[in-house]
Amino acid sequence: MYERFIKRGLDILLSFLSLTLFSPVFLIIVILVRVNLGKTIFFKQERPGLNGEIFSMYKFRTMTNEVQENGAPLPDEKRLTRFGKFLRSTSLDELPELWNILKGDMSIIGPRPLLVEYLPLYNEQQKQRHNVRPGLTGLAQVSGRNLISWQEKFELDVKYVRNISFKQDLLIFFLTIKKVFVKEGVSSQTSSTVEKFKGNDKQER
Repeated sequence: MYERFIKRGLDILLSFLSLTLFSPVFLIIVILVRVNLGKTIFFKQERPGLNGEIFSMYKFRTMTNEVQENGAPLPDEKRLTRFGKFLRSTSLDELPELWNILKGDMSIIGPRPLLVEYLPLYNEQQKQRHNVRPGLTGLAQVSGRNLISWQEKFELDVKYVRNISFKQDLLIFFLTIKKVFVKEGVSSQTSSTVEKFKGNDKQER
């Protein structure tokens, strides 16, 4: 009953209240992104959602648009500014996803929406992460975020999907708040952001 009827209602209520409450913060971040990173305020990217359907996810920009001589973007670590790192470490770059939640693309709690290019790389168990709406935060995020392996992340995602409950969502919600203040697991141990998933036969930490 919770998953079918109550969870979506809570998503609508909480995302609407959050968008209203944080509107001054939104305005301040918009100004700061414009000053620090240039004209484009939002980062938009296609991500797979419920049942693998593609939607446009929004974040605040955290990187510059600098490119190499051949026109290719510079590596992430060279485009990620101090300001961008601050937005990521505080999770403020995620605030525009509240709009995705209100629209129904996402949920407050659920497996994080990953790249479209990963879809053909999942095994049958990992595909179960798309049986629910992706989340602003999830079990994998409060269990290590970018410091755990892809395999561990997917196992936690599937565990969440198979055991959805109000009690679990509430626990994840409060653990997320704690993680934001502690600023744990924002980057992986070997990258300024996180390594790409390369398939189950090429797992990397």
